[in-house]
Amino acid sequence: MSQTPIEFKGSSFTLSVVHLHHTQPEVVRQALQDKIDQAPGFLKNAPVVLNVATLTGDVNWKEMQQAIAATGLRIVGISGCKDEALKRMIVRAGLPVLSEGKGQKKSVEPEPLVQVQPPVETPVAKTRVINTPVRSGQQIYARNADLIVTNSVSAGAELVADGNIHIYGMMRGRALAGAGGDRDCQIFCTSLSAELVSIAGEYWIMDQIPAEFFGKASRLCLKDGALTIQTLN
Repeated sequence: MSQTPIEFKGSSFTLSVVHLHHTQPEVVRQALQDKIDQAPGFLKNAPVVLNVATLTGDVNWKEMQQAIAATGLRIVGISGCKDEALKRMIVRAGLPVLSEGKGQKKSVEPEPLVQVQPPVETPVAKTRVINTPVRSGQQIYARNADLIVTNSVSAGAELVADGNIHIYGMMRGRALAGAGGDRDCQIFCTSLSAELVSIAGEYWIMDQIPAEFFGKASRLCLKDGALTIQTLN
């Protein structure tokens, strides 16, 4: 009995969304490169969706696409396109334009990976609290804020904060504090078994975390520009 050569199945994936708020390709490229340099283990060659809701057909899309590709990010789709001229350019470039079906509820996008706009110094003054388990494939981003997770974080989950990160549960995923470049940020964890930890772009993967701290209550910070770790009392 012959088998069908292909099969279609529904599935879902977590993708980061880059929101573009600037029409100059070089400005966008530099802003993206700055973010990637802060957390290369997290962002290098990452697949992303571009949200172009604020852009119009006046933008040079070919140059914009080339600028983003030059950073190593992989564009897998475009969302939020409201301008018909821009939509035609995107379609000619061979990229899928993502849209909602009629009568369907609005889909929930992951929180933005990057807001590309002229840099503004914004103090970290807020705190985002997550009380539920963070599952594999989830990404939580606390923009201009500290992040507190009072539950477990599974392998394959990602915590990103412009401020400090506190995890009061088993930490098996990735934690990236100081994502906005603040080198004074820290990571506090009651049970450290992370795949990756990073502060302002300085990072360790699992094998680099000192064995005596693995599974222990730990505190990570930068000292003389390098990641350091100590027991959390």
